[in-house]
Amino acid sequence: MTNWTEEEVQKVVAEIGKKAAADPAFRKLCLENPAEAVKKVSGKDLPQGLRVRFVENAGAHMTFVLPDPAGPGELGEADLDRVAGGAGESTGSRKMCYGYGY
Repeated sequence: MTNWTEEEVQKVVAEIGKKAAADPAFRKLCLENPAEAVKKVSGKDLPQGLRVRFVENAGAHMTFVLPDPAGPGELGEADLDRVAGGAGESTGSRKMCYGYGY
């Protein structure tokens, strides 16, 4: 999060996880208004243009966040490997995902 330190992000994420596990009303707020939930815990607004979404684990052992689909004209993983001169299997892009209950 822009203008937030990594330490602040980690602290807020941990606090949101604890609070959402113990407080059904806060959990509902996370799902319905994530920006307000973050503000309630951190005291800070999200940076303009940053969107956050919380999802229910729904009894799964793990929840994975799929990457955004490639748009028209974007290079695929194999193309990117060739352009970069890479060899072997690509690891793809990574997104930050915090999960609880796995």
